Amino acid sequence: MSKLPAEYTFIDLSDYGRPVARLIANGFKNTRITPIDVTIMFIIAGLLAIVSILNHQYALAAFFLILKSILDAADGELARIKNTPSYTGRYFDSVSDIILNALFLLTICYITEGSLFITFLAFCGIQLQGTLYNYYYVILRNKVDGDKTSRVFEEGVPTALPGEKQRNVDRLFWMYTFCYGVFDKAIQALDKDAEQADHYPKWFMTALSCFGLGFQLLIIAIMLCLGWANYILPFFIAFTAFIFVFILIRKAINRG
Repeated sequence: MSKLPAEYTFIDLSDYGRPVARLIANGFKNTRITPIDVTIMFIIAGLLAIVSILNHQYALAAFFLILKSILDAADGELARIKNTPSYTGRYFDSVSDIILNALFLLTICYITEGSLFITFLAFCGIQLQGTLYNYYYVILRNKVDGDKTSRVFEEGVPTALPGEKQRNVDRLFWMYTFCYGVFDKAIQALDKDAEQADHYPKWFMTALSCFGLGFQLLIIAIMLCLGWANYILPFFIAFTAFIFVFILIRKAINRG
């Protein structure tokens, strides 16, 4: 099931694992396995990727990074198939992602004997890239009656959906805000008018999807396999400059 109506669906470069994710979700459809269980599975895959990197088993690390991306898509697919959307699952997924991202980069810093400052810049870059993609994508979904579990502006604790407990939503919301708040505010400050924009072309969203987490992990996997571990952190710092390019393109599209 897509997050967008068919006429607005674009090629998502970060979502290459969606076909397999759908197979996994359909396999779990009539079981007791929940979307939260699948999120825990992707956490385990991410941790196995870290262990593999530490042991310089880069092909295995690439496998687990890609598996993590697939399972990251499968939890949302399962929620839609079972018709059990939840803020608990949405925030738990996002908080798990940011913690794993930090651990991935710290692990790369360790094996390359890199700088913690450079690692911090790369982490901020990755998060800002992903935030810009999610910002525009959530705006688009809300405009065209797509999936509305994610909100454009995470301001105030949402009311729990049927089947979830409000106290869980409360706790995870504040964890989400702590982890992502500064990045959300930074991107919103850079493009305050994005929500009023009425045109997000498919080609633009496809290009922007290179900022999606799945594509970022694919880049890391490829660079590890090619023996380019030393260049991963500098790459993501430099890649962050394209944030301004995409914002300028978005403004130019809607001005025209």
